Amino acid sequence: MQNYLPACKIVSTHGVRGEMKALPLCDGAAFLSKFKRLFAHADGTGECAVRGVRAQGNMILLRLDGVEDMDAARAQVGRTYYFAKADARLPKGRYFIDDLLGCRVVDAHTGREYGTLTAVDRPAAQDIYTVTDEAGNTHMLPAVPEFVQSIDLDTRTITVTPIDGMFTEAVNGDKE
Repeated sequence: MQNYLPACKIVSTHGVRGEMKALPLCDGAAFLSKFKRLFAHADGTGECAVRGVRAQGNMILLRLDGVEDMDAARAQVGRTYYFAKADARLPKGRYFIDDLLGCRVVDAHTGREYGTLTAVDRPAAQDIYTVTDEAGNTHMLPAVPEFVQSIDLDTRTITVTPIDGMFTEAVNGDKE
């Protein structure tokens, strides 16, 4: 698990006073606006004070301390900024994807281990977990309360109640 996660990537300047347009790599402007600082590097170095965050469509307009004009903002284009997980406060029942990856997926009733969570996608209203079994087959699991009973990050375990066929048919069409 990482201590610093991607917050946004600077894609262009915005105006002449150092504001930058950024692609959000987290939950967006509302989430990012809660941070007082960002980091220029994934190891937590290059701390920058956040002076402002606002949404512009599906992008973010960002102001950072020390970036006061268009030239300084232009020098940031292409740079990814990171936030410290320790600075984030997630609502109950919400998790960082980075924390979920690698968790064991087990049956709530039988204790059978189905595999390891290897990917989280958001193609629609809810997340879809990709679980990879010992044979390397992948299985899709909607991350909804009907299937996901609990998540315990201390034991790195996701407890599920799947429907018939969910873990017997592989996504690539191979049978177990």
